[in-house]
Amino acid sequence: MAEGEAGNARAMWWARLSSPARALALFWAVVLMGFAALVVVLSLLGAPPRYEAVHAGAAPPATEMAAIPSSRPAPAATSVMSAPGVPPAADPALLEAAQDFPGHDLPRIGPDGRKPMQVYAGAADRGEKRPRVGLVLGGIGLSAADSTAAIEQLPAAVTLAFSPYAQNPMGLAQAARARGHEILISLPLEPQGYPLNDEGPETLLTGAAPADNARRLEWALSRLTGYAGATGALDGLHGERFAGEKMLFEGLQHDLAARGLFYIDPRPGAAPPEFAPGRAVDLVVDAPPGEAAIAAALEALSRRALEHGTALGLADLPRPVTVSRIAIWAGSLTEQGLALVPASALVAAMGSPAMGSPAMGSQ
Repeated sequence: MAEGEAGNARAMWWARLSSPARALALFWAVVLMGFAALVVVLSLLGAPPRYEAVHAGAAPPATEMAAIPSSRPAPAATSVMSAPGVPPAADPALLEAAQDFPGHDLPRIGPDGRKPMQVYAGAADRGEKRPRVGLVLGGIGLSAADSTAAIEQLPAAVTLAFSPYAQNPMGLAQAARARGHEILISLPLEPQGYPLNDEGPETLLTGAAPADNARRLEWALSRLTGYAGATGALDGLHGERFAGEKMLFEGLQHDLAARGLFYIDPRPGAAPPEFAPGRAVDLVVDAPPGEAAIAAALEALSRRALEHGTALGLADLPRPVTVSRIAIWAGSLTEQGLALVPASALVAAMGSPAMGSPAMGSQ
C-alpha cells in the first residue's frame, strides 16, 4: 500500500515537471550512472603498473652511443674566443670601478703590466712587408641599423669608434669583437664652432673646471669596456678647440696613457701625441659624404700609403653609402699591393710615453 502511494507520488511529481526540467533530470541521471560504471571498471582493473626510475648511471657506454646515428645536426659552435684574430672580451684584471658612475668600469693597466691597447688590439701580421693602410669608422652606436651593417659588412681590420652616447654599446661591441674588429671609444671634446657645434652634455670644455672635465672623461671612458684606445672623432666633430689648448690636451694624453690606451687624433696632419702612444689621421674620407667624393678620398688614402708606407683614414659616420664604398675599396687593396690593418698597427710609440705634464684632474 505504501509502495503504491510512493509510486503514484513520484508519477505525479514527474508529470508536474516542465519539459526542460525533465530533460535536465534525465541528463544528470545518465551522468551519475556513467560515473558509477567507471568506478566499477577501475576497481576490476586494479592499480596501474609501476615503472622503475631510469638513472643517469644506466646510460650506455660512449662507444655504444656513438654507434647510434642521430637525426639532429650537431649544434654550431658559439664561442667567439676560439676564432683566430678575434679581440678578447673585457678582462676583469684590466678594469676598475668608476667611482662616480656605479655599475660602470674604467680601463686600467693590469697588475702584470698588460695594457688594454695591447690586449684588445686587432689582429695584424707583424711580418707584413706591403705598405699598410688603416681606417677608423666613427659614430658606431648612434644608429643600430647602420652600426650593425658596418660591423657585418666591413673587413675585420677596419677599426670601429663607438660613440659614448650609444644606446646599446656593449651589445654592439660584443658583435664587433666577434667579427674581429678592434674598437675605440670616442671622447666628446670641445670642437671648433662650439656651442653651435655641440658634442653633447658631457663635452670636455676649455672653460670648465678641471674636476668637471675629469668627471666627464670618466663618464666617457666608462660607457664601454674592451677597447684599445680613444679618439677625439665623435659623430662628425673632431674636438679641435680642446686639442688646441696645450695644457688641457697634454693632461688628456697623460690620463689615457696611465690607463694603457692609445689616442687617434682626428685632425688630419696634426703632430703625434707627445705623452701617449698614438697618431693623427691623414685624411677624412667622408667629408663631403657623397659617393663619388668618398671613392676619390679612399683612392687618395691608398696613394698616400703607397708613397709613405703607411696611411690612416677616418670616416666620421657609418652612413650606408660610406660603408658600401669602404667595402668596395677594401676589396681592391690586395690588388693595389696594400695591406689593410687596424689602427693599433699604425700607432708608432707603443711603449710607455714620456711624462712631464700633470693629468687633467690635477691642473
